[in-house]
Amino acid sequence: MLAAIGIIIGLLVFITVLFVNLSPQFGGKATEEQKKEYAKSKNYKDEIFVNTNEVKMDMSFRDMMKSLIGFIRKQPNSVPATSLDVVKMDSLQIMNSNAPSTLYWFGHSSFLLQLQDKVILIDPMFGEVPAPHPLLGNKRFSSELPIEVEKIPEIDMVILSHDHYDHLDYGSIQKLKEKVKMFYTPLGVGVHLEEWGVEKERIVELDWWQETAYEDVKLVCTPAQHFSGRGFSDRAKTLWSSWVIQSNGENIFFSGDSGYAEHFKQIGEKYGPFDFAMIECGQYNRLWPDIHMFPEETAQAGVDVQAQRIMPIHWGAFKLALHTWTDPIKRVAKKSEELGVKLVAPKIGEPIFFKQDMALNPWWEAYEE
Repeated sequence: MLAAIGIIIGLLVFITVLFVNLSPQFGGKATEEQKKEYAKSKNYKDEIFVNTNEVKMDMSFRDMMKSLIGFIRKQPNSVPATSLDVVKMDSLQIMNSNAPSTLYWFGHSSFLLQLQDKVILIDPMFGEVPAPHPLLGNKRFSSELPIEVEKIPEIDMVILSHDHYDHLDYGSIQKLKEKVKMFYTPLGVGVHLEEWGVEKERIVELDWWQETAYEDVKLVCTPAQHFSGRGFSDRAKTLWSSWVIQSNGENIFFSGDSGYAEHFKQIGEKYGPFDFAMIECGQYNRLWPDIHMFPEETAQAGVDVQAQRIMPIHWGAFKLALHTWTDPIKRVAKKSEELGVKLVAPKIGEPIFFKQDMALNPWWEAYEE
């Protein structure tokens, strides 16, 4: 019996090692020359990237087991009662350069931004499961996207916040890469894109507080408090970030993934006020309070960055934590009202106009158990 168990464990380990080393999902690794470039960053120490503050990321074995059991056990309202409906869009909408700047949410942290005559994708995770294999994650809450990936027209820019699977998806990049003019990433994330067939000339990597421009669009790679990694041995080998997007008088902030910290005030003081801010609000837990925000902190971050309107993101698509799927939006709505922050919470695919108020429609209530 012991021998049989040992053989099974050995086979599982062997299969896992093969999968990690042969699957393209895990991305690339930095060369020694690239590491020398990263070493110029004050956020890079001992061949890994670091946060400004000391951040706790390692859970005890007991906490890991509690978290695992929580994911396996059936919990009320942990996912929508039925598949979420989406507002459909078509390529003609996206190609209409005369339309006012418009934002379309694909759920979680993925967006299509139509900024004057530019088409911009932000963290385009269009896959069904945020994991290296379909069996390793929970499925998307909606059975379809606002538009099929293949029908998205030519894309001027793809902006990435970090390399976790729910933000950087191999399958999505494969479908998109031939029609994207430029990719913008924090330091190191470009190694994955190169591994997946994107030419180096189409990739711009930035450190925190560095600025660049694509025609009339200005981008600033700004800080976040998080981490990175796609496999067992590459934690913090690439940088994570938030982004500032500016063009023709419009000023937009995208938080990426982040715990609450003083960087939000710093960004607001340097680049605010913002017309619109998409701020992380979901997948939180008391076991990892430093790397994801609680909804009340999301509302406060909106105040810190001096946003005229905020939109909670990182919810509404995947189950990655143990709270109910509607807990983020309900709590942030309550806190935003207390702080006097204007909250925007559209359906997936519903067009958003930055300087236009949207009545808060609690569409999520129809899907609660």
